[in-house]
Amino acid sequence: QVQLVESGGGLVQAGGSLRLSCTASGHILRTYTMGWFRQAPGKDREFVSAIGRSGGPTVYADSVKGRFTISRDNAKNTVYLAMNSLKPEDTAVYSCALDIGPDNVASRPSAYDYWGQGTQVTVSS
Repeated sequence: QVQLVESGGGLVQAGGSLRLSCTASGHILRTYTMGWFRQAPGKDREFVSAIGRSGGPTVYADSVKGRFTISRDNAKNTVYLAMNSLKPEDTAVYSCALDIGPDNVASRPSAYDYWGQGTQVTVSS
């Protein structure tokens, strides 16, 4: 079993930055593809970004390209999401996820096997 814990959420003004972290613990046999998803009130969960087991490839949703950067530190079992130029529409609960399957860096939520509890990101206008 694997547990994921996110941190780094908070309240920022539009144009500001936040850096989210997600640390995995438990039955970890190797590195895995990991991704970030977000869900705003009344909306479906949407893909944000994903990263392969060795730091690449990286995949981004069109809505965050050029503003968000995903990275990882495998020695710490941690994945990061650096968010810049934040917009009010980025407001959501951000969750990280881990895929124990093939390293295809999927954007589909169904590809991921373990999920964190989420961290709130609020961007004020």
